[in-house]
Amino acid sequence: MRTESLASEGPDPAVSLDRGTFRDDYRSYTVRASSADAPDSFQVITGPRGDDVVLVISGLNSGDLKATWGRFWNGLKPQAKVWVEEQAFRVFYRDRINTATSTRFCDG
Repeated sequence: MRTESLASEGPDPAVSLDRGTFRDDYRSYTVRASSADAPDSFQVITGPRGDDVVLVISGLNSGDLKATWGRFWNGLKPQAKVWVEEQAFRVFYRDRINTATSTRFCDG
């Protein structure tokens, strides 16, 4: 007889890395950290299966922020890109810092 301990299995990593969501008029976006402890990047995803990568922000720990846009999303107008970045940062840092006094801009 084989016995497995479910207690030793941690939570689903994809679920525990999700920081939250935001919406526009058409879809919902999920912000997901690269790791649970001191993530250096996060991604914004959408789609029915959560497999459409909208944006990846890297360089969080170094402060050398870089925005890399998904193939379809790279064609967004500049003001739409700024909106997505701002929403993503608000969700990522919610309950971690005072986002009202923190503004971040990314190259890319």
